[in-house]
Amino acid sequence: MGVTLVLTYTTLLANFSNYQSCSTSYYVIIIFMQDLQKRLTILESELTTAWDKLYLNQKLRALKTLEQEIAKPELWHNPEDAKAKNLEFARLSEELGPWQLLKTQTDDLHELLALNSTDLGPEITDQLTAMENTYQTLKKALRFTGPYDHKNAILRITAGVGGTEAMDWSGMLERMYLRFAEQNHLKVTVLERTTGEEAGIKTAVYEITGANVYGILKSEHGVHRLVRLSPFNANNLRQTSFALVEVLPVIKTDTDLKIDEKDLRIDVYRSGGHGGQSVNTTDSAVRITHLPTGTVVAIQNERSQLQNREKAMEILRGKLVQMQLEQHAESIDKLRAGESAKWGQQIRNYVLQPYKLVKDTRTGYEETDPDAVLNGKLTGFIDAYLDNQTFC
Repeated sequence: MGVTLVLTYTTLLANFSNYQSCSTSYYVIIIFMQDLQKRLTILESELTTAWDKLYLNQKLRALKTLEQEIAKPELWHNPEDAKAKNLEFARLSEELGPWQLLKTQTDDLHELLALNSTDLGPEITDQLTAMENTYQTLKKALRFTGPYDHKNAILRITAGVGGTEAMDWSGMLERMYLRFAEQNHLKVTVLERTTGEEAGIKTAVYEITGANVYGILKSEHGVHRLVRLSPFNANNLRQTSFALVEVLPVIKTDTDLKIDEKDLRIDVYRSGGHGGQSVNTTDSAVRITHLPTGTVVAIQNERSQLQNREKAMEILRGKLVQMQLEQHAESIDKLRAGESAKWGQQIRNYVLQPYKLVKDTRTGYEETDPDAVLNGKLTGFIDAYLDNQTFC
């Protein structure tokens, strides 16, 4: 953004000081100040466009309404509703704060430019450059305008057919996502994890928390395919393995997605997971089946049946929303059983033999260093996917 000048402002001032009698130097200064005005105008225009695309005025009104609601003592008569509204208030405040600050800064800079003082040139230049850089960072939010992009995410990894090979591959993907989360300062909580008999995992479920986590990780949803020389084969033959990665938005309350109770079958059973003796000696595990779609979610990681039920409902809501997005359904009532993408066409190929390449089948983006990718280097794939979305 902005016009790159051949001469810096300091150089121009030096020329102006040495040649005050030269009208050319004076006009160069005028042109420079006009260029600052032009850069600010461009910034304001792009800021206005982003402001509209992100519905910031509507969000500001929602923030004001929430502020009024959470100030009422009676709100805490319903603790769940109070917690949800406070979390939403904090999220909106964090999202809107930088945009509001940048808008205020552009208004202030207009006042400085109106003074038409060459002495303020260096200060204005520095401020404007900083504001342009801030906007370049903030405008990445334009990639997260989906209805659930701001939500936290459930990451579920499931080994495909192939026994130990597939479970080892699933374990490699698990490590890749945990490293990515660590590198990007995202909070990770394990919800469910079943290890393989010899290596890797059969399945693992994590909740990942941070800004726009679902919007960032939704590109990973799908089947991942690995080609390599098998470390578990005596003849060291080339082997192809598959794993399913599901990325679901975390939807905590019925206010976000209402599910009819008559559509659910809830079973409780004896937990076989970790969590202490009390987990293994009580019927704390919960399995919830959404009857219209046949979607099943089972959780046994928490200590109490109530906690497992709440977490299972979060995951179920996320699964139904993901199915709704995949099927382009107007509501969950319109969902069709068995028609969502599961073990269909893979979204990404990881080739370790006979050459090294990781390639996304949707965007064509590729990396020639699979080791780096499997160590959490996913930004290139994520950016390529987001940049191809229609809302960019």
